[in-house]
Formats: sequence, structure tokens, C-alpha cells
Amino acid sequence: MECRESERQARPLQATHKSDNMFDASTYSQRRTQLLNAIPGGLILLLGNEEVGMNYQANTYAFRQDSNFLYFFGLNQPGLMAILDADNGSICLYGNDPTMEDMVWTGPQPVMAELGDRVGVKKTESFDAGINMLAQARKSGRTIHFLPPYRARNTRFLHENLGIALDQVPAAASVDLIRAVVSLRSIKSNEEIAEMEEALRITKAMHLAMMQGARPGLLEMELAGQVEGIAASGGGGLAYPVIMSVNGQVLHNHHHDQIMQEGQLLLGDFGAQTSSCYAGDITRTIPVSATFSPLQRDLYQVVLDAQMEAINACRPGTSYQAIHLQAAKTMTAGLVDLGLMKGDPAEAVAAGAHALFFPHGLGHMIGMDVHDMEDLGEQYVGYDETVTRSDQFGTAYLRLGKKLQAGFVLTVEPGLYIIPELIDLWQKDKKFSSFICYDKLADLRTFGGIRIEDNILVTDNDPKVLGPAIPKTVSEIEDIRRAALAGN
Repeated sequence: MECRESERQARPLQATHKSDNMFDASTYSQRRTQLLNAIPGGLILLLGNEEVGMNYQANTYAFRQDSNFLYFFGLNQPGLMAILDADNGSICLYGNDPTMEDMVWTGPQPVMAELGDRVGVKKTESFDAGINMLAQARKSGRTIHFLPPYRARNTRFLHENLGIALDQVPAAASVDLIRAVVSLRSIKSNEEIAEMEEALRITKAMHLAMMQGARPGLLEMELAGQVEGIAASGGGGLAYPVIMSVNGQVLHNHHHDQIMQEGQLLLGDFGAQTSSCYAGDITRTIPVSATFSPLQRDLYQVVLDAQMEAINACRPGTSYQAIHLQAAKTMTAGLVDLGLMKGDPAEAVAAGAHALFFPHGLGHMIGMDVHDMEDLGEQYVGYDETVTRSDQFGTAYLRLGKKLQAGFVLTVEPGLYIIPELIDLWQKDKKFSSFICYDKLADLRTFGGIRIEDNILVTDNDPKVLGPAIPKTVSEIEDIRRAALAGN
């Protein structure tokens, strides 16, 4: 215990820039009041994150604050925690004032009282005072609500300071607090939407760089580095690691070691985040050549038609699970028309045969996290008592299934993939042979994948595609590719 706390005290505070506090103090105060009103009693403990060493303690990864702490306190720096008292409404922010040594290495830093003023908190104390507060609360038998930890250091902190067995800490998280935070964070304010629009402005520049920069003979990593640089220049960096590959059938492919070749498809799934940590998440698929091949064009249009139909269906009261299944039926019908599947599309989807080509969910919530609030549990974020997760392969990976509400922001990202390993497995077992034309897939093993993704705001009227328009029709993409390759 003493070792870890000394690490907290010795670690320099990072500068809190004005851009980190994206909203007025009144916004954070209102959020905290809503949270206090949603919890029946006891203390609410919100832990910030600490810095994490890459290969030794002093050489750290870029710091990323816990999103829930950011939502309620807006302070993007390590070494902080907060305790909110749901019985009397008091709030205290805990952390340590910078030392002279800290300032030598990192420059002048605000003291805790100043940080509290920035976000509307009147009471601030040292980090050790917070630990003492927790000890007193435990001694008096008070309930201490906390959220599920996802970092080892915070798990250990909860174990040591709340007296919970280490392997029981995640399960001991407060369901009341989880539900309250999900309820608040799910509905995006106009201020939050503006942040996401900014993230998507930067994200558009990243995708245009891919569309204009792809070349036969170019290593994926050369282009991936360019788009990552654009994200960094936007002030917030990447919202998640870049997915960019001619092997687009690998859904989370972070390897960039392939050489692009004529006739291939390049799938790019990446987005920027703002300095306030609101994310963009866009996928586009382009030909490495100047144009799509006839089959690439046909399959691309199948995916685009399903995406446009799904976007239009994103309205309050409609379950996203139903929209996912309709998108699957639309793409299955397209595959039947192209001779890659057969039979009735609705029956094929009900059986799960479509998942050979579409093995993931249609989308997920997005906001301050690219998979918004996933640390709190998808059973709370994406599902509820009326819509439960499917156990069918493919549909089981749908992160969001419940009925949509105005103010939700989510991704719509259907895809079609040729996954040789999955085809071999299913074909060997003659799985869904009444729906899948395995003989037509033998020549498509190097096809790759197609995914098209946008970020959608659910409103009381028509759904809104957030951000500036990013080219995605066949003609738009081919116009860019022709011009790019002509300018070689």
C-alpha cells in the first residue's frame, strides 16, 4: 500500500489545458447533481486513471483519463479521485498539489483548489485524505458505490481500500451506479454533439488521405502512418488503433505489413478523438486500383444499400436488434441475386446462414468512448429487460440491441467478408448448405472485405448523419481514385 501511494504522490501532474475542460463548470455541476439524485444513498467513489508505463515506469503511454471521471469532472490528468455523498450532497475532489520538482519537469501546474474551481467543486483535499475518508466510511458501515474497474491499478486500489477480495472487485461494482451513469451518458447534449462533429471533421481528413494516397506497391503502414499523423495534428489523437488493410476480412486487423496490389480492396476503419476525448468512428472501403471490379462494385452496393436503409430506420422506439436483422436480410437478398447464397433471405437470416458473410453486429453506441461505456457492461449499455442478446453466431456480437431513444449516437456499419477459414470450417460440416453456394466461393478466397460505417444521431424526427459528408458512393470513390492515380 505504501509503495503504491508513494508512486501516486511522486508522479508529476500533467498540465490541464483549457481545451481539456470543454464545457463550463455549470455543465459538470449539473451532471453531478443528476447523479446524486439517481443514487438512493451512500458514497459514490469515482476513480480517475493513473499513468501506465510502456516498458518502464517513467516512460509512459499517452495519458487517457477514465471517461466516467471526465464526464462528471472534466479533468484530464492522472492522480485524481472524487467522492460524492448521496446522503448530504457533498462533493470532494482528491489529489495532490504539484511540488517544485513536478514543476521543474512539467512546468507550472494548477493546485487542487484551482482545479476544483474550473469544474465547480468547492472542496478539494489531498489524495491521502480521500483514502482516510474511505476508511472512515467502511468503519461506519456506509455503502460505497463504485464502477467496474478495467485497469489493474484501480482494481488493486479498490481491493486494498474497500476490503474486497481482489478477484471479486468487478462483481462488487454498484449496479445502481452503473445504471445511473448509463442513463445520463446515453443521451448526448448539444455540447457533446458539437465535440463529436469536430472529431468527425478530423476523421474526414484522415479518410480522404487514405482515398487519395492508396497506391499499388505501397505498404499499408506508410498510409496508416499518414492518417495517424492527421489525428495527432487535430489535438486529440486516435480514438482507437487504426484498422487499415487489404485483408479486410480480419475484422480488427491492426497489422499494416501488406503491400497493396492492383485489384485489391483496402478497408480503412479509423477515427480521431478531440482533446476532450469524444470519438469519431468511420469505415470506408476503396479499390487499390482506379475502379472497383464488377463483383467488387456489386457487393459494395449491397452493403451500401443495407447501410442507407438501416440509417433511415434509426428512430426512437425501434430496437437496434430489429434494424440489425433487417440489414442482414437486405444483404442476404443481394447475395442471393449475385448467386453466392440461395433460398429465402428471411429464412437464411433466421437460421444464421448470413453470418458466414456478416459475422458481426451492425453497430454500437459511440461518444466519449468509441464503444461508448463498454467498461460498464454491454448488458446495461446495449440491452435491457425488453431486448436480450441473441446467442446466435454473428448476431451475438451485436453490442447494441435495445430500443433507440432521441439523443443516442451510434454507428451503422454493415459489412460483407470472405473469410477462408470460416468458409472451410462450415463447408466441411456442410453447414447451411441449403443457403450457401460454397462452389461459387472457391475463386473468392482473396477477396477481402467491405464495410461502410457512419455515426448517427437519433432524433425525434429523421436520423442525422453526423460530421461532414465523407465520400461513400461508388461514383464518389471512383472519382477520387481516378484523380489520385492520374496524378501519380
